[in-house]
Amino acid sequence: MLLASLLFVPALVLGSLRRECAYWRDRWNWPLLLAGTLMLLGCFSALRVDLAWAGLANWLPFFWGFWGFQPYVAEAGARRRAALWMVAGTVPVVVTGLGQLWLGWQGPWQSLGGLVIWFVAPGGEPAGRLSGLFDYANIAAAWLALVWPLILAALVQPGLDHRRRSVVLILAVALVTALVLTESRNGWGALVLAVPLVLGPVSWPWLLPLLALGLIPVLLAVLPGVPELLQDPARALVPESVWSRLSDSRYAGKRALASTRLSQWGLALQLIAERPWLGWGAAAFSVLYPLRTGKWHGHSHNLPLELAVSSGVPAALALVGLVLALLIVSLRYNRMGLFDRAWWAAVLVLVVLHGTDIPFFDSRLNIAGWILMAGLRSRIRQTESAAVSPG
Repeated sequence: MLLASLLFVPALVLGSLRRECAYWRDRWNWPLLLAGTLMLLGCFSALRVDLAWAGLANWLPFFWGFWGFQPYVAEAGARRRAALWMVAGTVPVVVTGLGQLWLGWQGPWQSLGGLVIWFVAPGGEPAGRLSGLFDYANIAAAWLALVWPLILAALVQPGLDHRRRSVVLILAVALVTALVLTESRNGWGALVLAVPLVLGPVSWPWLLPLLALGLIPVLLAVLPGVPELLQDPARALVPESVWSRLSDSRYAGKRALASTRLSQWGLALQLIAERPWLGWGAAAFSVLYPLRTGKWHGHSHNLPLELAVSSGVPAALALVGLVLALLIVSLRYNRMGLFDRAWWAAVLVLVVLHGTDIPFFDSRLNIAGWILMAGLRSRIRQTESAAVSPG
């Protein structure tokens, strides 16, 4: 994070200079100003004041980043280049991940005096699940899922010669393989979700029936209550490693209720009801959950709930509303090109991932997410400017 700060702060300063209007005059920044103010106020009444102030580092710098990143992704060509840089940056994730599972690589590997650390846990973290240079498989899966729409766009873009398309194809196959090996159900879902979004409506007449045909056996294999007459053949067709992971049957009877997401979400709702306006402060969930259940969990596995617990319902609504508005409004404006569709799909994938997990707490995903949202804002501005231009 320190190295990223050294690189990004100068870029953000330059990106904030000579702007057409001030930060506070852009209505898209108003939810961030509101949320930031509420977060600051909440620090004074937080359960753990020290953690609350430290937790602001996950938010306030990126509220500025949303503004400062926009000049760098203002045009469609700039967003395409940024997308391809994210694809290129995924090569170390894929290589270290496959290496740790297939070649026995292990770290941690450090450079620049510890400024850059690649974890590369032996055999993955958890064991048997690909995590690569990240410290946990679900974080690696979130990054790979984020990049999947972008690499898919790079693969199907017109104008590539045979050699370049072959290179992209190899990387795409490696990424999909790595994502499957993370055993992340969210990641697997992102593989399917992104394809029709990136290929666009022109592909839907043949693609959606094809996807439905492939998903029907999976659903029959994993859904509870399906008659054995249908479920047994489906489970014979779908690999056991897939349906047992999706149905969670491999852990049946092994997890205490307090270890489940339903328990975490239930307690989160209780905490929100107790302090709805300014919340309990950052990281309060990790303090309160073990006190009330006897089991430790670092977060609530749902970003809107985590926000409401930490900073209150108004701050959570402001931030969630901003993200949803960016997705909806940018979708309404004109037809999207291939890479803009992939960009939009990458943001949607991140939103979906944060419904059942919080990979956002990894700084690399946090930065990437705000760059992607800045790109959506820039596309909206670009379309609005074109609409009011004479001729």
